[in-house]
Amino acid sequence: MSSASAPRTAAPGRLTWRDGSWWRARLEDLATLWRRSLRFRTVAITLALTAFAVLTACLWMALAIQNDLFESRKDQALTDSRRAVDTAQATLDDAVVQDDPVQVQNLMNSVWASLVQQSATDMMVAIRIDKTPSQLAPPGFRSGGLTEDMISPELRKHVQTPGQTESQWGQSISLPSASGSQRPGIVVGQQLVVPDIGPYELYLAYDLDDAAGTLSFVQATLWVVGSVLLVIIGGIGWFTLRAVTGPIREAAATSAKLASGDLDVRLTVHGEDELATLGRSFNAMADSIQSQITQLADLSLVQQRFVSDVSHELRTPLTTIRLAADMINDHRDEFDAATARAAELLHAQVQRFEVLLGDLLEISRYDAGSVQLELEPTSLAHLAEDVVASMQQLADQHGTDVRVVAPGGYSPVEMDPRRIRRIVRNLIGNAIEHGEGRPIVVTVDSNQQAVALGVRDFGMGMTETDAERVFDRFWRADPSRTRTIGGTGLGLSIALGDANLHQGTLTVWSQVGRGTNFVLTLPRGGHSVGAGASPIATDPGDDAGSLDDLGLTQPIVLHEGTRDRGGAA
Repeated sequence: MSSASAPRTAAPGRLTWRDGSWWRARLEDLATLWRRSLRFRTVAITLALTAFAVLTACLWMALAIQNDLFESRKDQALTDSRRAVDTAQATLDDAVVQDDPVQVQNLMNSVWASLVQQSATDMMVAIRIDKTPSQLAPPGFRSGGLTEDMISPELRKHVQTPGQTESQWGQSISLPSASGSQRPGIVVGQQLVVPDIGPYELYLAYDLDDAAGTLSFVQATLWVVGSVLLVIIGGIGWFTLRAVTGPIREAAATSAKLASGDLDVRLTVHGEDELATLGRSFNAMADSIQSQITQLADLSLVQQRFVSDVSHELRTPLTTIRLAADMINDHRDEFDAATARAAELLHAQVQRFEVLLGDLLEISRYDAGSVQLELEPTSLAHLAEDVVASMQQLADQHGTDVRVVAPGGYSPVEMDPRRIRRIVRNLIGNAIEHGEGRPIVVTVDSNQQAVALGVRDFGMGMTETDAERVFDRFWRADPSRTRTIGGTGLGLSIALGDANLHQGTLTVWSQVGRGTNFVLTLPRGGHSVGAGASPIATDPGDDAGSLDDLGLTQPIVLHEGTRDRGGAA
């Protein structure tokens, strides 16, 4: 097929009105505008209600004018017909017919001329009611193009009723025009009695074309006025709503800026109306919020400086105390039992105090924003295996079996290994302490977006409220429990900070009686971890609380040159 005769097809993704995609897109745009724009929604409702009211009023007025105009023209036709027929009937009553057909014909011609002269129409037809042949009586006459066929049988039946010489009947009728089209009209029928001959059906037709033109003009005027009124009301509503919603939109935008941290934004206030009062109240609220936030920031800064200064000032005397405690502890065998025990306690508490001081210094660095990462390519699976191996003695002391399952995570990822190692040690240490001697599963996996490590224990677990506060500083789920492996209450807070520094996440799932699951997720390529990007689910599911599945996991045997098994490249 040549290119000239090839059918034209729409480009992929292009909206066309023939397949309905264009209309669907416009409907979706209107639906979005309806949901998001108060101005559009209010104007649309106002226009719809106004259009309904205008349409109802125009229809009612058009019908009322049409009925009134028809009744008026009908009354005129009946009055005109009555006057002309009465004059013709008086002429017939005064005439003397001497059984002369010529004289009768002349009389009828005279009466006919009188009807034409006295009435406002020349469209007439007269039909003899008595069908008996008579040489004296003329069969009837017509003029103006009105014929018997145009008159309905129902009207003729009323007019032919005997003794109804004083009655009139009117009916709408379609009259032919010179162009062949139909025009509206009304026909009036009554009896005309010729002496010595009998009654005739007399019909006079009146043209209502001028009334139809008037009605069309009035209706067109109504519709034009209604449309203009609708546009004017829509414009008034639009500008009125713009004056009202404009400050509201400004207030919404200013509120968004204030919520984003720009505390210096304020609303521009004009006048003294309700909107101006709202603006002044908003500005007063913003001033109060800014003042309180500034005070809290200053107080927080003072606290951070105090912690940092105290921590730094304590390092020198702590170093001296630690050296002295180490020396005393080294010679504790030369002391009596009580003094030796005191030397051991002093040595242990000094070490714990040194760890606490180090954590406080680390927290102060986070608060000051002075923490820098030392990135290098590191395998998260190998790092986890090293941490588990280094903590094996602690696990054995608690009777806990720590197992590593690593289907992925062997490919090197840019991270600060010291900080990630600290996170893993903290998570495994907490799992050993709260795992109640049950097995602990350390899972490492990866995908194209991220690499993750999960630490799952089957101990006592936590409530939902406790899990929400587990990363708070110095917070403990059960303050009555004694820590068995030291700890300062800052480990998880520091771990969360280390994860955030890596653009990663640290999440927790826990249920009472089912245990706890921590998941650390680190992104590949330095980008933030998106929702659902972690290869390990935080919630292990309903079947993850059973210990029966643990038999399927096998410890990872460390070998030199271990390659990435199942991890995403």
